[in-house]
Amino acid sequence: MKQIAIISGKGGTGKTTLTASFAALAKNVVVADCDVDAADLHLLLEPRAVAKHEFRGSRIPIIDELACTKCGKCEEACRFNAIKEFTVNLNLCEGCGVCAYICPTSAISLKEKVSGQAFISKTRFGPMAHARLGIAEENSGKLVTHVRNNAKQIAENESRSLILIDGPPGIGCPVIASLTGVNLVVVVTEPTVSGLHDLERILGVAEHFRVFSLVCINMYNINKENTEKIIEMCKRKGIDVVGKIPFDPMVTEAMVAGKTVIEYSPNSEISKKIEEIWNKVLDTLNQSA
Repeated sequence: MKQIAIISGKGGTGKTTLTASFAALAKNVVVADCDVDAADLHLLLEPRAVAKHEFRGSRIPIIDELACTKCGKCEEACRFNAIKEFTVNLNLCEGCGVCAYICPTSAISLKEKVSGQAFISKTRFGPMAHARLGIAEENSGKLVTHVRNNAKQIAENESRSLILIDGPPGIGCPVIASLTGVNLVVVVTEPTVSGLHDLERILGVAEHFRVFSLVCINMYNINKENTEKIIEMCKRKGIDVVGKIPFDPMVTEAMVAGKTVIEYSPNSEISKKIEEIWNKVLDTLNQSA
């Protein structure tokens, strides 16, 4: 199977909207929503869960009061000031485990806790792997990997030829977990100062992991000067701009209706542009095989 990740250097560029439209155009596909910190692909694809299980991605320290000698070494070693008067403040604790490691009487143990839920669902476009991270929970990179593994298992079991990944924005751990090992990355950007800056950063991450990248400029007509700057930067880096999508309020209308752009207005200029971009992405994917 092949894997395509749609990512962005910053939030709000239209990455999820584009991913949903790609899902409507793709064939024999498994969709994976790996933006687990702010998952919203389900709003457009309306998944029906067929399997659900807990995700345990973080640990919390438990102090055995009988074994504790109150030496204070754990409190001294904690960089997050999470231990006061031999009690752990879970709001401050990062689960690093230093306290358990340094305790001379082994009075502190680490216990896994539920950080979120992972789902396997059905959508009108095919199966979907997704998740929901608990409030204020971390370790989302591990959950991203868990979602990708679920998607890969589905693809193997059902002989699906393509996995379409809706990745998170930024350049952090969840992004790295989303793009590592994929065949192709489509980076969605917008013609703003922050869009240009963050695009350059995420392309650097993709280059570091030797993942072939394409760039899509969304809402290109809101600032054509910045659009040209993005195109020039991509030329210098030898990266193809696979397409430019104009701003259109119809995209918001489709979102409110709970539909992809392709479904809501199949004959519109934007739908035709997205279809052209998708065909170019597939051509690039096949050429890189």
